[in-house]
Amino acid sequence: MKPLRNPMRLVPSLFLLAIALGTFVLCLPISTANGTGAPLLTALFTATSAVAVTGLVVVDTGSYWSPVGQVFILLMFQIGGLGIMTAATLLGLIAGRGFGLNDRMATQVERGRLDTDDALSVLKLVFVITVVVETVAAAVLALRFILAYGMTPAEALWHAVFHAVSAFNNAGFSINADGLVGYQFDPFVLGPVMLAVVIGALGFPVMQDLHDKGADWRRWSLHSKMTVAGSAALLALGCAAILAMEWDNPATLGPMGWGAKLLNAAFHSAMPRTAGFNSLDVGTFRHETLMVNYLLMFVGGGSAGTAGGIKVTTFIVLFAIVLSEILGRRDSGLFNRRFGSDVERQALTVTVLAATMVFAATTFIAAVSDLPLPDILFECISAFATVGLSTGITAELPPGAQVAIIMLMFVGRVGTITVATALAVGRPPRPYRFPKETVIVG
Repeated sequence: MKPLRNPMRLVPSLFLLAIALGTFVLCLPISTANGTGAPLLTALFTATSAVAVTGLVVVDTGSYWSPVGQVFILLMFQIGGLGIMTAATLLGLIAGRGFGLNDRMATQVERGRLDTDDALSVLKLVFVITVVVETVAAAVLALRFILAYGMTPAEALWHAVFHAVSAFNNAGFSINADGLVGYQFDPFVLGPVMLAVVIGALGFPVMQDLHDKGADWRRWSLHSKMTVAGSAALLALGCAAILAMEWDNPATLGPMGWGAKLLNAAFHSAMPRTAGFNSLDVGTFRHETLMVNYLLMFVGGGSAGTAGGIKVTTFIVLFAIVLSEILGRRDSGLFNRRFGSDVERQALTVTVLAATMVFAATTFIAAVSDLPLPDILFECISAFATVGLSTGITAELPPGAQVAIIMLMFVGRVGTITVATALAVGRPPRPYRFPKETVIVG
């Protein structure tokens, strides 16, 4: 048990434990609608997707799983979204173990905190924001389902709670067979879902800044400024690109009025930020639209939140490095602040590892299946970035390809840096440095 004391190894271990428990309960007869229990691979795929808050499924969530099974899935993506270390730390406090350095370090790894000061207040803020956002979103959705769609109060409440929790945790699970396609003209359904997704994807450090410093932009940390500005830019550019590319597509935005076009373009600009809901059939998107989604999914949302991807700040750091090199500047940075070399190396490491894993998984799945390459690439990026959007090939994947997607979802949720650091734990630094020599680049 000694290796588990290191938070870099504790986080992946607890996620694996949650996936194992989730797989076990989904294999039980009470979890499936037919009462026979799910096959092991189906249960494992679904549990990993839920704990990793991805949303990719090989069976229909609403019809295949029983109400008990759906509750299990909801609990899994709630735990995965909040972060197992957050729950573990609070349970340790309740048990009277105190809030020691190991607990703070573990929370720092899972939530990406820049420091360990006042970590308990951060955890409290996380829970308050989670409860408030999910409750408000569920209340609005439940009222809409009752008034506009004739659902019974109990049915409306369940649909509302499931989708609200799924939205805030960026899980993308839906108990509707077609996702949110049935609500594509309803801003009172798509709006609350989209807002919950965006809030969850900002990350808790940004939420803490907003809580402590309000709307005073000048007092925000560099991380918060980059996350908010980058997210807003990606949402706006993504919406404009989807609107332009799908405007006359008869299978997506073509038949809609301008208001519905704008609503669905905005919705599908937010969803690749690792949420995974769809109000349009992604399989009918044009190739150029899929390419826009590749980028949005790969970048993902804010650090230390419920989103996946390489994260907005990572993407901006890389862009700033390139810009500084082009302009001949010695340092890279933004908002009159420079980045440290360690941040630049971390951004490069995360991006290279992410691209390598997506490339390897895409190549493997292409070799073991005859599915179209653009769809396979879309699926792999969606899995790694814990998005959950699909062109419709998930259920068609052979067992080996499903295992590859499972691995991508796990690594994407735990984080490439956490995995890489866990492998290197215990290795002492070299007491020497080699001589430097210039190499030709480009």
